[in-house]
Amino acid sequence: MLRTLTFALALGLTTAPFTALPALAQDGPLRIEITDGVVEPMPIAIPAFFGDDEVARKVRDVVASDLTGTGLFREIPADAQIARPDSFSDAIAYEDWRAINAQALVTAEVTQSGEDISVKFRLFDVFAGQPQGDGMQFDARAGDWRRAAHKIADQIYSRLTGEAPYFDSRVAFVQETGPKNARIKRIGVMDYDGANTLWMTDSSSLVLAPQFSPDGRSLLYVSYDSGFPQIRVMDVASVSSRPLTQSGDSMAFAPRYSPDGRWVVYSLENGGNTDIYLMDAATGAQRALTDAPSIETSPSFSPDGKRIVFESDRSGTPQLYIVGLEGGEPTRISFGDGRYGSPAWSPKGDMIAYTHQVGEKFHIGVMRTDGSDEKNLTESFLDEGPTWAPNGRVVMFTRVTPGGNGQPRLHSVDITGRNMRPLDLDFAASDPSWGPLMP
Repeated sequence: MLRTLTFALALGLTTAPFTALPALAQDGPLRIEITDGVVEPMPIAIPAFFGDDEVARKVRDVVASDLTGTGLFREIPADAQIARPDSFSDAIAYEDWRAINAQALVTAEVTQSGEDISVKFRLFDVFAGQPQGDGMQFDARAGDWRRAAHKIADQIYSRLTGEAPYFDSRVAFVQETGPKNARIKRIGVMDYDGANTLWMTDSSSLVLAPQFSPDGRSLLYVSYDSGFPQIRVMDVASVSSRPLTQSGDSMAFAPRYSPDGRWVVYSLENGGNTDIYLMDAATGAQRALTDAPSIETSPSFSPDGKRIVFESDRSGTPQLYIVGLEGGEPTRISFGDGRYGSPAWSPKGDMIAYTHQVGEKFHIGVMRTDGSDEKNLTESFLDEGPTWAPNGRVVMFTRVTPGGNGQPRLHSVDITGRNMRPLDLDFAASDPSWGPLMP
């Protein structure tokens, strides 16, 4: 039976399924098996989209870039395609697509009317000879064509991997300019792939560590406006901000929201001692979660909001610990060689990413929440500050090149350690915070 649904999305984007070709019986949907072993990318055909040539080309290219950028898909070149349909509604000649070893096929049509566009697509399982799921249509303002493309790629990714999507999301970051010993910094927000940058602050004062709220509407960050690091909260839409902490004789830094947005956890230095504090985001009431002579910093909530992982040097070197919201004695979870820091709890709840220094090398690593199955994903002169994609499949981080003119650049890597790639940015950037999937 045809499923009918229409709902509003942010930025005026809407979507609805429509009738696809009749489905044939099969044992199960086409699906990539993702394991820690070597994954052979799935061959996928994405022929030119029908409709307005320029917009259709741009939307198609973003869809293809999203999918192939995961390392899980290999696009079949256009010159190898022998059976391109004449229109979006044409029947699919599955035999011709099988002949070039396409496993999945995407067809789409883009139409534009004034300031609005409409994009509809279908996904086909070539070897089963049937559609994979309903066709869908996305309506958006013309200026939001990239979001429509990301939404389509998200649908395809989820249907072919069985995982939650992440392409239609944004990343907050810090742009860095100037010499290494006198950097000028400002906060920006961009699409996950580096497009559509919006500047949230100017460079009049030092800013650090932006962190998205769970709904993506606010940013926590550290500002040196007062001369001391203090935490501010910014409304992303209006770019207006207000202070959360204002003490003139203590330093507040490393803030993060709880998954429900009710709490802010952060580090507070007072009288030479640094502990983890919990603040009610609405009232500003706060209390200490730790009380030790050591340095406690970089807290991160578990997805259920019941526990916090943080960095502490109470054992003599920086290590990772977990504590409940009621405080008490933290549990150490890192026991390997070297120093551990900047932990980030996966949105899936199963893993914790972190920075790991062993000797003169830095790594981005992941481990289970009990400290087991520890694995380094990267190695370089300086890798730090991991942040998770909304689906827990990819980690973004900062890589700094060596030397007096070393520059920070944002990179991403799959949690298996494969497919590490730099973001395509024309400026130096650090401190990434991956926001939620947009509605």
